[in-house]
Formats: sequence, C-alpha cells, structure tokens
Amino acid sequence: MLIESRPATDPEVATLVAAQQRELRDADGGLPGQATVTHDDIRYLVAVAGGRAVACGGLQALDADTGELKRMYVRPAYRGRGIARQLLAALEELAYRQGHTTVCLETATYLPAAIGLYRSCGYEPIPVYGEYVNNPHSLCFGKRLLVAA
Repeated sequence: MLIESRPATDPEVATLVAAQQRELRDADGGLPGQATVTHDDIRYLVAVAGGRAVACGGLQALDADTGELKRMYVRPAYRGRGIARQLLAALEELAYRQGHTTVCLETATYLPAAIGLYRSCGYEPIPVYGEYVNNPHSLCFGKRLLVAA
C-alpha cells in the first residue's frame, strides 16, 4: 500500500470524502448534515491499494502549533487491515513536518471503532472545541507530537 499526498481538488479525494459524509449521516440516523465539501486548506493523504484510492485523511492547521485531523475514512471493503492506523501515523508525521506540536480531532459518540483507533494510538479526550461545541454527538481528542511519528 502507498500513502501519497493529493490536492483537495483530486476526484478520488472528493469521492472518498462524499462516502465518508454519507456514512456519517447514515450512522447518525439519516439526519441532514453538512454538505460534502473538500477544503483547499486541508492537506489530504490518500492510501492507494491496487491502483485505487481506498482511504483518506486530512490535516488542517488550526494555528501554528495545532493541526486538526479531518475526514478520516477507509472504504468498508478495506477495513480491518490496519490502513487507518498507517494513515493516522502518516498524518501525524505530516503535522510534525509542518511544525505542529499537537494534533486534535473530532469524532462522534456513535463511532466506537474510530474512538478505539484514536485511543489506541495515544489520543486523549479533550474539551469539545470550535464548531463542535453544540453537537451532542461530538467527542474530541488530542495528542502531543514530541517526536516524529
């Protein structure tokens, strides 16, 4: 498997982000959510297997010291193979190279696999922040990057 950087405008990134958002809406009981959007200020990494983009994740700078992980997603057929863990490590490395000392993220209370992944990779619960404050399903996690991942 190869992990590579892709622009926000990449059609495979857009497809993965759309699938991620659709799955989140379905898991949340089909409630309307935010429109599917890729942001130009997010640096996306994509996991490629057999020439196909099978997972994505992004990093967005919140400030000089803090990066936020965004849009983590692995296609269902590729789950359980450690791809998310490898992608998370690559995103942490990217954050470190960009000068961030901390990474944070938001996930949902109804995503136990994601919560388990983040906790097993050293993420600790932090107060809900930013746009997530009023969302009763939001959980936020953070991790200090003391050395390169």
